[in-house]
Amino acid sequence: MTRYLLFYKPLLTLLLIGNLLGTIYGYIWYIPQLKETPLIFKVFVPDSPTASLFFCIVLILYLFNKANGLVELLAFITLFKYGIWAVIMNLLMFIELEQITLMGSMLIISHLIMAIEGLLFLPRYSFNFGQLFLVMLWVFHNDFIDYVIGHYPKYPVLEEYFNIIGYISLLLGFIAMVIAFFYCHKKYDTTNNGQKF
Repeated sequence: MTRYLLFYKPLLTLLLIGNLLGTIYGYIWYIPQLKETPLIFKVFVPDSPTASLFFCIVLILYLFNKANGLVELLAFITLFKYGIWAVIMNLLMFIELEQITLMGSMLIISHLIMAIEGLLFLPRYSFNFGQLFLVMLWVFHNDFIDYVIGHYPKYPVLEEYFNIIGYISLLLGFIAMVIAFFYCHKKYDTTNNGQKF
């Protein structure tokens, strides 16, 4: 049943609309920080909306009966990593502020959905080890820009936890890579023709 839904175009269309709206809102949310970010680093700042943008591209390709393993993998890794990362950040915000906010709650729900979307669509994805290596370079380079050069998504209340936040981001990226590696390995082992991947 779940696999059928992954190919059901009316559902894919609804997901596309929802993610597209979320992507637009996400980029708007980052405008203040983007204004202060040098041009060369701007693409690395809005992590979550870029993740949902990758997923939007995946959905558009599916609606036209197309697919691209590299974009699928970018979508999975970033949806999972930044979806869970944002949930953790907003929970830390609740603890630090000693209150639960409506905006924070909405961000937790929307980013948790991002992570779930990444995992749910994993069975439909078809990527190879070479693409996994390229995405690994992108993700860890993004972390380098964020936490070494200092252009990470700003949560002023959590500045004192900078090192912990950077570690969480690195760890989530590693976990996502491991999931993708074992999924790719499993598909490779169950395929008679390894050239498919």
